[in-house]
Amino acid sequence: MSETHKDNHVNECKAVTHHCECESHHENHPHVSIGKIITKVPVVLAELTLQINIDALITFPEPVLEIKDIKKTVKLTQCRLLLPSNKLFIKGFVRKNIQYASPSPDIEMHTKNTVASDLHSYTVDVPFQCVSEIKKFLALPVMPDMNKRMEFDFLVSKPMSCGHPEKDELQSKDLSQFHQESLQHYNELPYCELISSRIIEWDEAIDRSPLPNCSPLGEGFFTKVEEKMVLDLTLKVLQKQQIRVSSATNDDDDDCFHQCD
Repeated sequence: MSETHKDNHVNECKAVTHHCECESHHENHPHVSIGKIITKVPVVLAELTLQINIDALITFPEPVLEIKDIKKTVKLTQCRLLLPSNKLFIKGFVRKNIQYASPSPDIEMHTKNTVASDLHSYTVDVPFQCVSEIKKFLALPVMPDMNKRMEFDFLVSKPMSCGHPEKDELQSKDLSQFHQESLQHYNELPYCELISSRIIEWDEAIDRSPLPNCSPLGEGFFTKVEEKMVLDLTLKVLQKQQIRVSSATNDDDDDCFHQCD
Protein backbone atom coordinates (compact mmCIF):
# COMPACT_ATOMS: atom_id res chain seq x y z
CA MET A 1 0.00 0.00 0.00
CA SER A 2 1.43 3.40 -0.98
CA GLU A 3 2.05 6.19 1.52
CA THR A 4 -0.53 8.39 -0.23
CA HIS A 5 -3.21 5.72 0.08
CA LYS A 6 -2.36 5.24 3.76
CA ASP A 7 -2.72 8.97 4.41
CA ASN A 8 -6.10 9.08 2.65
CA HIS A 9 -7.31 6.08 4.67
CA VAL A 10 -6.29 7.74 7.94
CA ASN A 11 -8.07 10.96 7.00
CA GLU A 12 -11.28 9.09 6.19
CA CYS A 13 -11.44 7.62 9.72
CA LYS A 14 -11.20 10.96 11.51
CA ALA A 15 -14.33 12.43 13.15
CA VAL A 16 -14.59 16.18 13.53
CA THR A 17 -16.96 17.73 16.09
CA HIS A 18 -17.95 21.39 15.98
CA HIS A 19 -19.16 23.12 19.16
CA CYS A 20 -21.67 25.93 18.96
CA GLU A 21 -23.15 28.30 21.50
CA CYS A 22 -26.85 27.90 22.38
CA GLU A 23 -28.55 31.07 23.56
CA SER A 24 -31.53 31.05 25.91
CA HIS A 25 -34.15 33.75 26.26
CA HIS A 26 -36.50 34.37 29.17
CA GLU A 27 -40.05 34.42 27.86
CA ASN A 28 -42.81 36.49 29.40
CA HIS A 29 -45.10 34.73 31.84
CA PRO A 30 -48.62 33.92 30.63
CA HIS A 31 -51.40 36.28 31.56
CA VAL A 32 -52.93 35.58 34.97
CA SER A 33 -56.46 36.68 35.79
CA ILE A 34 -56.68 39.02 38.77
CA GLY A 35 -59.18 38.62 41.57
CA LYS A 36 -61.22 35.78 43.00
CA ILE A 37 -61.46 33.00 40.42
CA ILE A 38 -63.40 29.74 40.46
CA THR A 39 -61.49 26.72 39.16
CA LYS A 40 -62.08 22.98 39.06
CA VAL A 41 -59.26 20.84 40.48
CA PRO A 42 -58.80 17.49 42.27
CA VAL A 43 -59.41 17.90 46.01
CA VAL A 44 -58.03 15.40 48.55
CA LEU A 45 -60.97 14.01 50.52
CA ALA A 46 -58.98 11.60 52.69
CA GLU A 47 -55.60 9.94 53.05
CA LEU A 48 -55.64 6.67 54.92
CA THR A 49 -53.72 3.44 55.46
CA LEU A 50 -55.61 0.16 55.22
CA GLN A 51 -54.38 -3.16 56.62
CA ILE A 52 -55.54 -6.27 54.75
CA ASN A 53 -54.87 -9.84 55.90
CA ILE A 54 -54.41 -12.40 53.11
CA ASP A 55 -54.25 -16.18 53.37
CA ALA A 56 -53.58 -18.13 50.15
CA LEU A 57 -52.48 -21.53 48.89
CA ILE A 58 -50.05 -21.67 45.94
CA THR A 59 -49.57 -24.89 43.95
CA PHE A 60 -46.47 -25.13 41.75
CA PRO A 61 -46.56 -26.93 38.38
CA GLU A 62 -43.46 -29.00 39.26
CA PRO A 63 -41.44 -30.10 42.31
CA VAL A 64 -39.60 -27.29 44.09
CA LEU A 65 -36.28 -27.80 45.83
CA GLU A 66 -36.14 -24.32 47.38
CA ILE A 67 -37.41 -20.78 46.78
CA LYS A 68 -34.70 -18.33 45.75
CA ASP A 69 -36.57 -15.02 45.60
CA ILE A 70 -40.08 -13.53 45.47
CA LYS A 71 -40.80 -10.21 43.76
CA LYS A 72 -44.14 -8.62 44.60
CA THR A 73 -46.22 -5.87 42.97
CA VAL A 74 -49.52 -4.55 44.33
CA LYS A 75 -52.19 -3.72 41.74
CA LEU A 76 -55.56 -2.11 42.47
CA THR A 77 -58.50 -2.98 40.24
CA GLN A 78 -61.18 -1.12 42.21
CA CYS A 79 -61.20 1.73 44.72
CA ARG A 80 -64.66 3.20 45.05
CA LEU A 81 -66.11 5.61 47.61
CA LEU A 82 -69.79 4.77 47.66
CA LEU A 83 -71.53 8.14 48.01
CA PRO A 84 -73.61 9.30 49.79
CA SER A 85 -72.12 6.88 52.38
CA ASN A 86 -68.55 6.89 53.72
CA LYS A 87 -67.77 3.28 52.76
CA LEU A 88 -64.64 2.65 50.66
CA PHE A 89 -64.56 -0.55 48.59
CA ILE A 90 -61.09 -1.88 47.72
CA LYS A 91 -60.26 -4.73 45.34
CA GLY A 92 -57.02 -5.85 43.71
CA PHE A 93 -54.29 -8.46 43.73
CA VAL A 94 -50.65 -9.00 44.61
CA ARG A 95 -48.59 -10.13 41.63
CA LYS A 96 -45.92 -12.54 42.85
CA ASN A 97 -43.03 -13.69 40.70
CA ILE A 98 -41.46 -16.65 42.51
CA GLN A 99 -37.98 -17.76 41.47
CA TYR A 100 -37.19 -21.30 42.59
CA ALA A 101 -34.88 -24.26 42.02
CA SER A 102 -36.42 -27.48 40.73
CA PRO A 103 -34.66 -30.88 40.91
CA SER A 104 -33.38 -31.88 37.47
CA PRO A 105 -32.42 -35.54 37.04
CA ASP A 106 -31.87 -34.80 33.33
CA ILE A 107 -28.74 -32.87 34.28
CA GLU A 108 -27.52 -35.38 36.84
CA MET A 109 -29.12 -37.85 39.20
CA HIS A 110 -28.80 -36.74 42.78
CA THR A 111 -26.37 -38.54 45.02
CA LYS A 112 -25.79 -38.57 48.75
CA ASN A 113 -23.68 -35.41 48.36
CA THR A 114 -25.10 -33.52 45.34
CA VAL A 115 -28.42 -32.37 43.87
CA ALA A 116 -28.68 -30.89 40.36
CA SER A 117 -31.43 -28.34 39.74
CA ASP A 118 -32.82 -25.85 37.23
CA LEU A 119 -33.79 -22.26 38.02
CA HIS A 120 -37.39 -21.49 37.05
CA SER A 121 -39.96 -18.81 37.84
CA TYR A 122 -43.70 -18.94 38.47
CA THR A 123 -46.01 -15.91 38.44
CA VAL A 124 -49.28 -15.96 40.36
CA ASP A 125 -51.88 -13.31 41.25
CA VAL A 126 -53.13 -13.40 44.85
CA PRO A 127 -56.46 -11.50 45.05
CA PHE A 128 -57.66 -9.38 47.96
CA GLN A 129 -60.65 -7.18 48.78
CA CYS A 130 -61.98 -5.24 51.74
CA VAL A 131 -64.49 -2.58 52.76
CA SER A 132 -63.33 0.28 54.99
CA GLU A 133 -65.00 3.30 56.55
CA ILE A 134 -63.64 6.82 56.21
CA LYS A 135 -64.20 8.22 59.69
CA LYS A 136 -62.79 11.70 59.07
CA PHE A 137 -62.65 13.63 55.80
CA LEU A 138 -59.93 16.20 55.13
CA ALA A 139 -62.43 17.89 52.80
CA LEU A 140 -66.09 17.01 52.52
CA PRO A 141 -67.11 15.30 49.28
CA VAL A 142 -69.68 16.89 47.01
CA MET A 143 -72.70 14.65 47.39
CA PRO A 144 -74.44 13.50 44.22
CA ASP A 145 -77.57 15.28 43.03
CA MET A 146 -80.45 12.87 42.60
CA ASN A 147 -82.15 12.33 39.28
CA LYS A 148 -85.86 13.10 39.02
CA ARG A 149 -88.68 11.88 36.82
CA MET A 150 -92.17 13.37 36.86
CA GLU A 151 -95.19 12.37 34.83
CA PHE A 152 -97.95 14.72 33.77
CA ASP A 153 -101.21 14.32 31.86
CA PHE A 154 -103.77 16.39 29.99
CA LEU A 155 -107.50 16.37 30.43
CA VAL A 156 -109.37 14.77 27.55
CA SER A 157 -113.16 14.86 27.13
CA LYS A 158 -114.86 12.12 25.15
CA PRO A 159 -118.51 11.30 24.44
CA MET A 160 -120.04 8.60 26.56
CA SER A 161 -120.90 5.23 25.10
CA CYS A 162 -124.40 3.93 24.54
CA GLY A 163 -126.62 3.84 27.60
CA HIS A 164 -125.60 7.31 28.86
CA PRO A 165 -127.26 10.69 28.23
CA GLU A 166 -125.97 12.60 25.18
CA LYS A 167 -124.91 15.61 27.27
CA ASP A 168 -122.68 13.52 29.54
CA GLU A 169 -118.94 13.39 28.78
CA LEU A 170 -116.10 11.18 29.97
CA GLN A 171 -113.34 13.38 31.38
CA SER A 172 -110.03 11.68 32.09
CA LYS A 173 -106.47 11.38 30.82
CA ASP A 174 -105.70 9.89 27.44
CA LEU A 175 -104.38 6.36 27.96
CA SER A 176 -102.87 6.40 24.47
CA GLN A 177 -100.40 9.16 25.44
CA PHE A 178 -97.51 9.34 27.90
CA HIS A 179 -95.87 12.56 29.11
CA GLN A 180 -92.81 12.86 31.33
CA GLU A 181 -90.20 15.37 32.48
CA SER A 182 -86.83 13.91 33.52
CA LEU A 183 -83.78 15.52 35.11
CA GLN A 184 -80.41 13.75 35.14
CA HIS A 185 -77.26 14.93 36.92
CA TYR A 186 -73.72 13.92 35.90
CA ASN A 187 -71.87 13.98 39.21
CA GLU A 188 -68.13 13.84 39.79
CA LEU A 189 -67.07 10.36 40.86
CA PRO A 190 -64.41 10.15 43.62
CA TYR A 191 -61.29 8.20 42.70
CA CYS A 192 -58.13 6.91 44.41
CA GLU A 193 -54.38 7.17 44.03
CA LEU A 194 -52.10 4.46 45.43
CA ILE A 195 -49.34 6.12 47.48
CA SER A 196 -47.42 3.18 48.96
CA SER A 197 -47.70 -0.48 49.92
CA ARG A 198 -45.96 -2.60 52.55
CA ILE A 199 -46.10 -6.39 52.73
CA ILE A 200 -45.11 -8.73 55.54
CA GLU A 201 -45.35 -12.34 54.39
CA TRP A 202 -44.74 -15.81 55.72
CA ASP A 203 -44.51 -18.78 53.33
CA GLU A 204 -44.32 -22.43 54.34
CA ALA A 205 -44.35 -25.67 52.33
CA ILE A 206 -47.11 -28.02 53.51
CA ASP A 207 -46.27 -31.17 51.52
CA ARG A 208 -42.46 -31.37 51.68
CA SER A 209 -41.03 -34.86 51.17
CA PRO A 210 -37.45 -36.21 51.07
CA LEU A 211 -35.86 -36.82 47.69
CA PRO A 212 -36.25 -40.46 46.62
CA ASN A 213 -33.40 -42.96 46.94
CA CYS A 214 -30.07 -41.70 48.20
CA SER A 215 -29.91 -37.91 48.73
CA PRO A 216 -28.06 -35.37 50.87
CA LEU A 217 -29.24 -34.98 54.44
CA GLY A 218 -32.24 -32.64 54.79
CA GLU A 219 -32.89 -32.24 51.05
CA GLY A 220 -36.47 -32.56 49.83
CA PHE A 221 -39.08 -31.18 47.44
CA PHE A 222 -42.60 -29.73 47.64
CA THR A 223 -45.36 -28.46 45.34
CA LYS A 224 -47.70 -26.56 47.70
CA VAL A 225 -46.99 -23.44 49.74
CA GLU A 226 -49.30 -21.80 52.26
CA GLU A 227 -48.70 -18.09 52.57
CA LYS A 228 -49.93 -15.45 54.97
CA MET A 229 -49.55 -11.76 54.15
CA VAL A 230 -50.24 -8.53 55.99
CA LEU A 231 -50.72 -5.82 53.36
CA ASP A 232 -50.65 -2.13 54.32
CA LEU A 233 -51.99 0.19 51.62
CA THR A 234 -51.73 3.98 51.78
CA LEU A 235 -54.31 5.68 49.56
CA LYS A 236 -55.51 9.12 48.64
CA VAL A 237 -59.20 9.59 47.87
CA LEU A 238 -59.85 12.55 45.56
CA GLN A 239 -62.74 14.25 43.82
CA LYS A 240 -62.80 17.04 41.26
CA GLN A 241 -64.44 20.07 42.86
CA GLN A 242 -64.93 23.74 42.13
CA ILE A 243 -62.91 25.94 44.49
CA ARG A 244 -62.26 29.66 44.72
CA VAL A 245 -58.68 30.92 44.38
CA SER A 246 -57.37 34.45 44.75
CA SER A 247 -54.78 36.15 42.53
CA ALA A 248 -53.51 39.56 43.64
CA THR A 249 -51.00 40.45 40.92
CA ASN A 250 -49.94 39.62 37.40
CA ASP A 251 -46.50 41.20 37.75
CA ASP A 252 -43.28 39.25 37.99
CA ASP A 253 -41.06 40.75 40.70
CA ASP A 254 -38.48 37.97 40.78
CA ASP A 255 -35.19 39.19 39.33
CA CYS A 256 -34.28 35.72 38.07
CA PHE A 257 -36.97 35.99 35.39
CA HIS A 258 -35.75 39.31 33.99
CA GLN A 259 -33.40 39.52 31.06
CA CYS A 260 -29.81 39.72 32.27
CA ASP A 261 -27.42 42.10 30.55
